[in-house]
Amino acid sequence: MTYLDLVNAVLRRLREDEVTTAVGSTASGYTKLIGDFVNDAKRIVEDAWDWSSLRTTFTVETQANVFSYALNGTGSASKTLDVVNDTSNAFMRQASSSWMNNAFLNQDAPTGAPNYYSWNGFDANGYLIADIFPIPDGVYNLRFNMVDRTQPFTADATVLNVPSAPVIQYAVALASRERGETGGTSAQELYALADATLADAIAMDAARFPSETTWTAC
Repeated sequence: MTYLDLVNAVLRRLREDEVTTAVGSTASGYTKLIGDFVNDAKRIVEDAWDWSSLRTTFTVETQANVFSYALNGTGSASKTLDVVNDTSNAFMRQASSSWMNNAFLNQDAPTGAPNYYSWNGFDANGYLIADIFPIPDGVYNLRFNMVDRTQPFTADATVLNVPSAPVIQYAVALASRERGETGGTSAQELYALADATLADAIAMDAARFPSETTWTAC
C-alpha cells in the first residue's frame, strides 16, 4: 500500500471522507495529522521485528590504505545482521570503539584482509560510517547484511514494505485516542486489536527465520 492508501484506510475507519493527497497543498490539517499517525504507526511496526521485507545488503568495495567507509542508504534506524568479507569468504567480527582506538592509535595498524568492523558515527548525509581492520591492502568486497528501516513517509506514492494491517490498526488507535471516540470502540480496544494484528504478522514472518527465534545452548 502507498502512503495515500494508508491515510485513506485510516480515514474510512474514522468515518471521514477519503482524500486525493495526504501531503499536497490541498491536504487539510486533519489529513496531515492522520499522516503523522500513519508514520508513528509505521515506526512502531518496523521497530517490532526484523522484517524480511526490510532486510537488504549494502556492498562496500575497499581501496588500499583506506579504512573508513560510509554505507550509502543506511540511517540511524538501520540494524546489522552480519558482515561478510566476500573476497576472503569469511565473516567479519564486530569490534568495540575502544578496541579499534587501541588498534589504530596505540600501535602500528597492520594492512591485510579486513576481518573486524566498528561503527563510527554518521557522515554529512546521515549514512553510517564503518571502520574496518586491518587496513585493506587492496580491493575487498564487503557485504553488510542489515535491516534497513525506512524514514517517515513524505510522498503520496511511497510504498509501505511491512505488513499494512497493523500499521492501519495502530494509526486508527492513535487517532481515536486523540479525538476521544470512533464508532463506539474505545482506544484501549483498538490498541488491543493492533497488538494482536502485529503479533500475528510477526509470527508469520518469523516462521521464515526459525533459528532467530529458537534459543540454543552453546
